[in-house]
Amino acid sequence: QVQLVESGGGLVQAGESLRLSCAASGSIRSINIMGWYRQAPGEQRELVATISWGGATNYVDSVRGRFTISRNNAKDTVYLQMNSLKPEDTAVYFCNAASLGRLYEYWGQGTQVTVSS
Repeated sequence: QVQLVESGGGLVQAGESLRLSCAASGSIRSINIMGWYRQAPGEQRELVATISWGGATNYVDSVRGRFTISRNNAKDTVYLQMNSLKPEDTAVYFCNAASLGRLYEYWGQGTQVTVSS
């Protein structure tokens, strides 16, 4: 089992920045990839960004160039630096961890990000 605890959400104005953190604990050596997803009211959950333990990153087109995913292996923590936030970035952001082939998958409880115009 892997436990994920997110922090860093909040209310900001358009153009401002936030940094989300996701601290992992438990059987983390089984994890191959971690990432952030988001879900806006009435919408499906969507991928925002992922990072593998090898360091490869992937972003959804709508955040590329504004968001940066990174990790601190010593702290078993993954971060999402969000710059130039837009109202359409408003959503609950969820941390995700998955084993190779997503045989096992884990989710955090979510953290609310609200961007006002």
